[in-house]
Amino acid sequence: MAFFSRTFGKSKVASGPEKSHEVLQPKTLRQFQPLDRLSEDQLIVLANRAEHRMLGAGQKLFERGSRDGLDYFLLSGSLELTSGDGRKLRVAADSDKACSAIARLQPRMYDAVAAEICSFLVLEQDVLNQLLKKAPQDAGDVQDAGIQGADEEHDLLMEFYADLKANKVELPSVPDIAWKVRRVADDDMSTAQDIATVITADIAMSAKIVKACNSPIYRGFSDVTNVREAVVRLGTNATRQLVTVFAMREIFRSRHPQLKQRMESLWQHSREVAALSWVLAHHSDGINPEEALLAGLLHDIGAIPVLVHAEHHVNLFADEQRLDKVVAAMRAEIGAAMLTDWGFPAAFVEAAQHAEDWDFHSREAKPVLADVVIVAQLHSMISNQRNEGLPAFEQVPAYRRLGELELSASRSLQLLNEGRDKVQEVQRLLATG
Repeated sequence: MAFFSRTFGKSKVASGPEKSHEVLQPKTLRQFQPLDRLSEDQLIVLANRAEHRMLGAGQKLFERGSRDGLDYFLLSGSLELTSGDGRKLRVAADSDKACSAIARLQPRMYDAVAAEICSFLVLEQDVLNQLLKKAPQDAGDVQDAGIQGADEEHDLLMEFYADLKANKVELPSVPDIAWKVRRVADDDMSTAQDIATVITADIAMSAKIVKACNSPIYRGFSDVTNVREAVVRLGTNATRQLVTVFAMREIFRSRHPQLKQRMESLWQHSREVAALSWVLAHHSDGINPEEALLAGLLHDIGAIPVLVHAEHHVNLFADEQRLDKVVAAMRAEIGAAMLTDWGFPAAFVEAAQHAEDWDFHSREAKPVLADVVIVAQLHSMISNQRNEGLPAFEQVPAYRRLGELELSASRSLQLLNEGRDKVQEVQRLLATG
């Protein structure tokens, strides 16, 4: 797949399921989120508007890239979700993963196939969104402000999903310099001079690449004096990754006063995770350090369009805790969608999607980018005293997978302590990007 493809796959509609006119009981609907927010009358209306589908083993529910405007809630059985790179996820009824709609984001990011006989509740997203907007507030012991806050959070989530489906959300574009360098670097006939020519057209990028090459982490016996020498020393792969890293700084900028500080904080955290990922990758078999650097930098990229969208909700944007909840709920899906849209390899998409998924377990024999980013994220959160609710390192599959390569819990901490100067140097390098 080209690194920066600019389009999603075309919509495809699943075929084969049997439809039933059976009317489901409100108590059946209430077991799912966010249907549990609806009133009894609304659930009755929804039950009459809902469709009950049955799938036999091996039948497809939906295909990756499709847009059908439907939500599927798994009532019984289990199904298998397959991502674009072939990784699989099993979802069984009554499990935590089945408490809400299956892979709701559209266009779909997975192929969904029944692993056994399954039954589904099928709802139109537009109908559900309208009902949720009119859902009653709980008048119990919760304070009105808290209720309104929760409603606004939920309204933003529903609005964002609806706008995404209608292509109304403006996702950031890939910076032109990154696109151009990638296109030239991917051509087997290109030379170091060809790549240098493209970079030299951007004066600021030229300075950053030369400075990076002369920094302690890449310096040779003598300093380079021009872009071509830098490309030769760094190599084609490292050059194109670093150009993308530096170009992405612009994505984290904003002219809006309310967004400026949030973007800066997001950039600082992303830089730290990127630097930690780079150091860890140097001690992990088969992980390219520059790719780890870029994956770490982009692990929270999905937060950007959410923050931009939230700016239109003044009350929500002013409450950092509630805004953090909304960003946390959406950044993984949005980030994965953005990187897919930009044509990033599946390993980068996976890293963005699972950066805070402590239970993530890759089926690959060797560590993958997501493993390194997860461990780097853990170290970053702990060093910034954000360790409340974090699992023990030994309980995190990504950590154990790195441990198989003699990067144990104590060893990784030791490496990061010993490599603190390198972490700081990488951060300084990114700060100029």
